[in-house]
Amino acid sequence: MFSYGRKLGGETHIREACNLGRPARNGNYRSVDRIRLDASGSNLIYNHMVVEDSDPLNRLFRALADATRRDILRRTLVGAVSVSTLAADYDMSFAAVQKHVAVLESAGLVSKLHHGRERLVQAEPDGLARARAALDQLEELWRHRITALDELFSKEP
Repeated sequence: MFSYGRKLGGETHIREACNLGRPARNGNYRSVDRIRLDASGSNLIYNHMVVEDSDPLNRLFRALADATRRDILRRTLVGAVSVSTLAADYDMSFAAVQKHVAVLESAGLVSKLHHGRERLVQAEPDGLARARAALDQLEELWRHRITALDELFSKEP
């Protein structure tokens, strides 16, 4: 089943392909992929989970935006966990969990360790510290703006 987006002035538009109701070979339901139609009408399919962003802060918050990735991060803060152990607790394929781990790794939130044949995933607290620092800067900026507005509105006309 396809749902089509609006055309934006004859330019590129996006539609989502939903394969809900048609399970994949492993029995799991497929996620939503985005299909971009360019001006020539040819389809360029990409998985929204693996699109790269050059800004480290965007990668960091995009990684934290997904509930599964936040759960993986929470579980790896306690100690190193194998990817197969992580995958066993989610209703998705092993490859999908590996992609989630790769997104977290590219954001600097986890690192992979090689222990024999296993790949262990371990949280990187410095990545969370970068997220906290960015949020603190935004909070300070907005508190300063709100204080300035309060002062402006409290003056007598």
